[in-house]
Parts: sequence; C-alpha cells; structure tokens
Amino acid sequence: MSRYTGPKTRINRRFGLALFPPNKAFERRAYLPGIHGRRLRRKVTDYGIGLNEKQKARMLYGLTEKQFRLVFERAKRAKGITGSVFLQMLEMRLDSIVYLCGFARTRRAARQMVNHGHVHVNGHRVDIASYLCRASDAVAVHQIDSSRHLVMRSLEDSRYRTVPPWLQTDSSALSCMVNRAPTREEISHNINEQIIVEFYSR
Repeated sequence: MSRYTGPKTRINRRFGLALFPPNKAFERRAYLPGIHGRRLRRKVTDYGIGLNEKQKARMLYGLTEKQFRLVFERAKRAKGITGSVFLQMLEMRLDSIVYLCGFARTRRAARQMVNHGHVHVNGHRVDIASYLCRASDAVAVHQIDSSRHLVMRSLEDSRYRTVPPWLQTDSSALSCMVNRAPTREEISHNINEQIIVEFYSR
C-alpha cells in the first residue's frame, strides 16, 4: 500500500502542527524553513485554503488522495452532516482505533500492525487498515507472544495519551470495545471539515 515516505518535519512546519511525531528540529523551529521562514506571509486564495485543509487532514490520517476521496464520497451518501460523518468514518477506521487505544505509537505503526495480522475484530483476524468498525465491535490483539510484546511496548510509550470516551480499553487483556461513534466534539483534531466539504464540492 502506498504511503507518504517524504520528510515529516517539513510537513509539520508547513501546517504548524505535529501531524507526524515531532522531533527536536520542529520543537526548535515550528515555522517554515529558511531565514525568512518566521516572517514569511504568503497570500493564500480560497482554493489554497481548501487545499491546505484537505492536505492537512489527509496527512494526519496517512491516506492517499484516492483513499481520502473515497471516504468523502461515502460520507456524502450517508445520512447526517457530511463533514461530521466524514470525520467519524476516518476515526472509526481500524488503524485509527488501534492508534487511539494506545496499541501503537503512531498511526503509521497502527496501520502496519493491522496489515501484518496482529489485530482481531470480533474474534476474526482483520488485516485491512481501512476496515470500518461499528458500535459494539471488539478489537483485540492477536494472542501470540510477538503481537503482545509489540503492543506492550507501545502501551508503555503511549501511557500519557488519553483514550477517547467512546472507546473502552482493557490494557490487561489488550482489547478495546467500540461503545459508539464519536461526536464532533470528541474529535479534537484542528481540522475544519466544512472547508474540506466546500473544497470537494467545487
């Protein structure tokens, strides 16, 4: 599966957010590179604003343009407010849930865990990162030593990360229950989904 393999600090500086795990370079200078990076002010058109917001969300969830657009088209056909449903679908992806539960340090690591068969949903192995979970689904780590050791290290690294209230995690059993779909207020990412909807509706 294709994924972004370019410089991560450059993307973080472009949007002024830690879309990828921050490093010392980003912590020292969280602005555009170069001697004029701190003062550089570019005139951005309406199209540019929409493009930046879309790219920011796409990079955050680690999707290709085709995957991102397919999720949007599915959200547009669903009932409810398109922007909120769109973010819900992104959060309810299996790789996102594995990351939010703390079973992986990053979304990229969560996607790799799923692809390598370390995760079960309702007792069945699922190796598709885009699998859309539903309320009452039980997500658990495969009960073999290699999978458990991998997740235990990740839980130690992510112990200070708060699990959202719509998920119920059992660290001892290395499992997670999806209680319900998240509300917009529980999705704390600095993303303006309405701008993305308007961008794709041009």
